[in-house]
Amino acid sequence: MKFEIQKKSKKSEARLGILKTSHGLVETPALVPVATQAVVKTLTSEEAKKAKCQILIANTFHLHLKSGEKIVKASGGLHQFMNWDRPLMTDSGGFQVFSLGFGHDLGVGKVMSFFPGPKGAIINKNDQPKKVRITSQGVFFKSPRTGEELFIGPKESIKIQEALGADIIFAFDECTPPFSTYDYVKKAVKRTHDWAKICVSSKKSNQALFGIVQGSKFEDLRNESAKFINSLDFDGFGVGGDLGETKKDMVKILSWIVPNLDEKKPRHMLGIGRLDDMENIIKSGIDLFDCTIPTHYGRRGIAFINGDKLDFNKSVFLKDKKPLDSKCGCSVCQNYKRNYIAHLVKAKEITAMRLLTFHNLYFFNTYVETLRQKIKTSQI
Repeated sequence: MKFEIQKKSKKSEARLGILKTSHGLVETPALVPVATQAVVKTLTSEEAKKAKCQILIANTFHLHLKSGEKIVKASGGLHQFMNWDRPLMTDSGGFQVFSLGFGHDLGVGKVMSFFPGPKGAIINKNDQPKKVRITSQGVFFKSPRTGEELFIGPKESIKIQEALGADIIFAFDECTPPFSTYDYVKKAVKRTHDWAKICVSSKKSNQALFGIVQGSKFEDLRNESAKFINSLDFDGFGVGGDLGETKKDMVKILSWIVPNLDEKKPRHMLGIGRLDDMENIIKSGIDLFDCTIPTHYGRRGIAFINGDKLDFNKSVFLKDKKPLDSKCGCSVCQNYKRNYIAHLVKAKEITAMRLLTFHNLYFFNTYVETLRQKIKTSQI
């Protein structure tokens, strides 16, 4: 993998770049749609391309527990398995494992707001979640499918991701949920750093490996983590964990992290990519970001249009004969009216999910294109 910066903004930390992999190029900044089970839910790989997806991220945890990485490897790796000839990422599985623990206890998930508002810290230094057991070597957890006790740590995560064969893989980290105390986060950061070293030394493939910066909302821990991860032999960086109580906090936290990272390497924001977040994180120096919002909302009958959302579960749209979005160039907006889509949603037809997911991804990717153009013309 190579990363070339094409232009730096004079107004912010935003930059245009080209990420080069053996499966093609990615123009950055870029959205990385989520393909949890080696598929963008409801779409074929061909449709994901037509929705302007440059790169996808698959889920190590779920692929390991379902068909298994051996099946994927025997099929020629993820690219051949899912017939996707563009770049691919896999996450480390850490977020999902820890979601079974404190994430489950607190109700924190990918689609829950990452900015939950003020609340007292309730996770203390020596606390353990109910459903997982965290050790210095890794995490013991029970399979959500079988109840069998399983283990995953940095070595296991790297081994699984190497078998899956994505272009870019991530180091195993402890993703601390909101409301963790300073002492707990400090302990988790130390674990993340120890695991990062193991991930670097364990990797045998030529895949690009990204290290993840943790530290929650604490400035000294974020600075410490960014400097430490930057000191290791990573090909790029991920930013994970709690990002404070508000979107302003997120921008502030990024302002602590980014100056401590090698500017020649790409930076990926994990799990953040709402429309109203994108410009802020790009202006903060982020190159890539993954998010389930466009697909999650599409499967629930909601479409994004310029400056608004349309909820096709509402009966008012059954009488609306306008295109979904008259300003959108996607095939859904060119061919289908709002009343038909509302009918499909009301009838619980799978096609409703497919049409709205396709439109949302096309819309999100087109919006990121406009942000790239704004960097090019020095508007942001």
